[in-house]
Amino acid sequence: MTTKLLMTDYPQVKAMMKRLAYQVLENNTANKTLLVAGIAGNGSKIASIICEELARISTIKINQVEIKLNKHQPDVNEIILSDPNLLKTYKHVLVVDDVLNSGQTLLYALTPFVRAKVTSIQTLALVARTHRRFPVGADFIGMSLATTALEHVEVEIARGKVKIYLV
Repeated sequence: MTTKLLMTDYPQVKAMMKRLAYQVLENNTANKTLLVAGIAGNGSKIASIICEELARISTIKINQVEIKLNKHQPDVNEIILSDPNLLKTYKHVLVVDDVLNSGQTLLYALTPFVRAKVTSIQTLALVARTHRRFPVGADFIGMSLATTALEHVEVEIARGKVKIYLV
């Protein structure tokens, strides 16, 4: 049986999300628009929560898109945006994922935005592990965890409530 250690509960994560939204706003005060791109799965759910928080505290025009890619083999299949036409309007992008592990998924998720020659790309991870195989990091981090190679971080989202576990 796998043991799950609760790292943060919903009230702590909710406060973390508010703090992240304020950090994103502080770094985008000069921008009139922001495209928030969540990596399919929990990254997209975290992106929705960040969008809600940003809508409460800012006047920036925000839109959301989902990035679909194969997380285990991102170089095999095409990386698809749920609405690629938004790249014509939105030139400032925030890419969101739940956990930054090796950095591979986040690195590949940036590809459509680099190809579209957007003005700026920022990254946000709810949880960042300290050992990566790829030289990519997050501009905004909710929580950093030093883990062993055998440990895993699991983000659980149920009915809009987020919990973080070490497994």
